[in-house]
Amino acid sequence: MASEPDAAPVRVAFRLRVKPDMLDEYMRRHDPVWPEMLEEIAASGRRNYSIFHAGGGELVGFYETDDDAASQAYLAASEVAARWEAEMAPFFIAQEGRADQNAQTFPEVFHLESQLRAARARD
Repeated sequence: MASEPDAAPVRVAFRLRVKPDMLDEYMRRHDPVWPEMLEEIAASGRRNYSIFHAGGGELVGFYETDDDAASQAYLAASEVAARWEAEMAPFFIAQEGRADQNAQTFPEVFHLESQLRAARARD
């Protein structure tokens, strides 16, 4: 009996806004991120994680995970993530609570691989 294919990962896009006068320092602190924080992000199940600067202090991020709720819970309980988020909090505009827990997220509208897979399955 063939095994079922693994479920597709959840793809999460998010936005944060950094105070423009603090952008250079925010970027400096991400080059590099603390090694222990990198390990916590990976341990939370997040992968293919990127943050892009869209201009004017607007950041757009993306990551994949198998279970976003579990990833969020892992980071919420992490002492390392709590210290990192406390360090980053002063940089953000209009951010309630920790950025890793409360960033504005966006619904996915289109994913090429998913649609190709579905179209090919119909053929």
